[in-house]
Amino acid sequence: MLDAEKISAKQPVTSIKHPATSNQHQEPMRFGIIVFPGSNCDHDCYHVLKHMLHQEARFIWHKGREISGCDVIILPGGFSYGDYLRTGAIARFSPVMEEVIPFARCGGLLVGICNGFQILCEAGLLPGALMRNAHLRFVSRHVYMRVENADTTFTRKCRNAEVLKIPVAHGDGNYVADDATLDELEANRRVLFRYCAADSEVTPQASPNGAARQIAGIMNAEGNVMGLMPHPERASESVLGSADGIKIFESIIGGR
Repeated sequence: MLDAEKISAKQPVTSIKHPATSNQHQEPMRFGIIVFPGSNCDHDCYHVLKHMLHQEARFIWHKGREISGCDVIILPGGFSYGDYLRTGAIARFSPVMEEVIPFARCGGLLVGICNGFQILCEAGLLPGALMRNAHLRFVSRHVYMRVENADTTFTRKCRNAEVLKIPVAHGDGNYVADDATLDELEANRRVLFRYCAADSEVTPQASPNGAARQIAGIMNAEGNVMGLMPHPERASESVLGSADGIKIFESIIGGR
């Protein structure tokens, strides 16, 4: 396991303070951020959780197995193992995943962002798969996504049908699943986010990757595992072009 402060050398000397949230008098939550070879959004997540929301956060190296004491595990974005073989396919077999999988199956909160979402699907913790973008190009830009279910641990600080402006950066974000799986996700309100236009209209043209039914994020049947392709950690300060992403982290923290 890596020491959080030692590998946080890239963090700025000062950071923008975020207004106190409703959990200011509660004990901070303990977040574990998994670091795979090729992860590149681990520090972004750490910054938001530690410096903006004042939670406990530590990095956990992929070869480690010590995740005890964590309330939430985050699989961050990036290109784990260089995306060789298939996105997330090698990371799914990392030693740390031998602890993360039972952690989630016992009810622990688990979030997969972008590459983390791909890993969750490869590990069988979420249904479906993330395929190559329909237009076969890497896409990196802000998109809009609509909140489809605001009554979850991951979205309770949002409103139903609220539109969030969040960036994407991926080449394999095209969510696919068979019709039966898609119908089950829809019927049980497990689709949390859907790509949309700025006015909240959901259309195929609003999707940056061709995802089935414009799905941007889903959760498992038990409601403790979420995967999404857009990057909320990159949209948690207005200086970055949007602070909408902070609502997702605030939801997790305030949902205890």
